[in-house]
Amino acid sequence: MNLLKHGESISAVEVSNISQHGIWLLAHGKELFLSYADFPWFRDQTVKAILNVEEQSFGHFYWPDLDVDLTEEIIEHPERFPLLSNVRVSS
Repeated sequence: MNLLKHGESISAVEVSNISQHGIWLLAHGKELFLSYADFPWFRDQTVKAILNVEEQSFGHFYWPDLDVDLTEEIIEHPERFPLLSNVRVSS
């Protein structure tokens, strides 16, 4: 019997690829792309921090090492959330 502790993710979510353009998240058989242009919080982060992702509830993803919290809707339609997705990291 596999018992989950309080707060543990019940679904399989994983980062399937990291490239120079962004990251791909696989959840529920669906691949979601997070470009660094739309989600600059992931640029210049460690692989370990990016791979540490949890699904807090269905379609709601959290990267605890980065304190980044995104929903599937935000990932699929960043243009609908300009205050979130247009934050740019200064170089």
